[in-house]
Amino acid sequence: MTTGSRLSRPATVLFALAILAMGAITGAARGQTLETTARHVFLMDADTGTVLFDKAAEAPMPPASLTKLMTVYLVLEKLKSGKLSMDDKFAVSEKAWRMGGSKMFVKVGDRVSVHDLLQGIIVQSGNDACVVIAEGLAGSEEAFAEQMTRRAREIGLLNSTFKNASGWPADGHMMTAHDIGMLSLHIIREFPQYYSLFKEINFTYNGIKQGNRNPLLYKDMGVDGLKTGHTEESGYSLAASAVRNGRRLILVANGLSSMNERSSESARLLDWGFRETATYALFKKGDTVEKADIWLGAAHSVPLVMDRDLKITIPRNLRRDMTVKAIFKNPIPAPVKAGTPVARLVVNLQGRPPIEVPLVAGADVDRLGMFGRLNAAVRYLVWGSPG
Repeated sequence: MTTGSRLSRPATVLFALAILAMGAITGAARGQTLETTARHVFLMDADTGTVLFDKAAEAPMPPASLTKLMTVYLVLEKLKSGKLSMDDKFAVSEKAWRMGGSKMFVKVGDRVSVHDLLQGIIVQSGNDACVVIAEGLAGSEEAFAEQMTRRAREIGLLNSTFKNASGWPADGHMMTAHDIGMLSLHIIREFPQYYSLFKEINFTYNGIKQGNRNPLLYKDMGVDGLKTGHTEESGYSLAASAVRNGRRLILVANGLSSMNERSSESARLLDWGFRETATYALFKKGDTVEKADIWLGAAHSVPLVMDRDLKITIPRNLRRDMTVKAIFKNPIPAPVKAGTPVARLVVNLQGRPPIEVPLVAGADVDRLGMFGRLNAAVRYLVWGSPG
């Protein structure tokens, strides 16, 4: 047997055209060629999950009001499951009313709808609204914070610990830029019916109109969420997401020195991500990449097909260094069952770990009977044909 490392002629032509036209290939390529004044940065392609840039993204940090994304996540889960409705109302306690910092300006004894509380949290960054939600759902803010931490662990946010629902400074209240970015992705993917709340420019409650604190919503750059934060210890921060030409990026930046720097640096980081990297769809699930010969089978060959879509994100300037190979033992002995992994598609890019995805048999191939195998063996001895 020989090892196959070529693409069949039709596939070679199609693949070459795809590379020339689209440019292409990646895995977790990290384009660490950028300087930034932010202390923590996490920038990713939302579709492929490729990390485009990170700076201390795994280091625990006080998340300030970016905490509220976790509070909102728990509320949206209950809305989606039907355990809660937008019209449900929660009572305002004195503790909620007395909260400092950013406020929705709820009044003690009022009963406020979930819809208004969500807008108060997302648009106005209301610390008071967070306490109302926490007490309404868990009985106390402390109990709700425990639920936040537990649920965060369950969805893979392993470095997030919550002590309250708002991000008010507290010992041990920590997240990482990576966790905030992944939480943002969860919200976008899991709750598309509610995500539009994050791009509302203003909200009025009790006669007080407040604008959304996300500065990038006011710029023509495709941003449609998510949340700002600020405390003395954390500095100014932002979790943002933007879509351009159908491609979504998610950015978390923390530790900036002012509102102006938060706005300008976050915009610059997003612009860099869209400009310097690209995502390409190379293959769709079911596409034939190659054909392999079959040994002692009822068919002479079997198509090697993708069992998933292959989308990749890379720095644009590295696309010419890519090599692509289909790796398999040739011929493949019969019988072969459709859907069985029988080969690998290996993508190599200079300075990056190889990307490997399975290729599966595109059809069933039965084994020949005894006389068929005898004839095939004779043909192989005489003509060198493996079939």
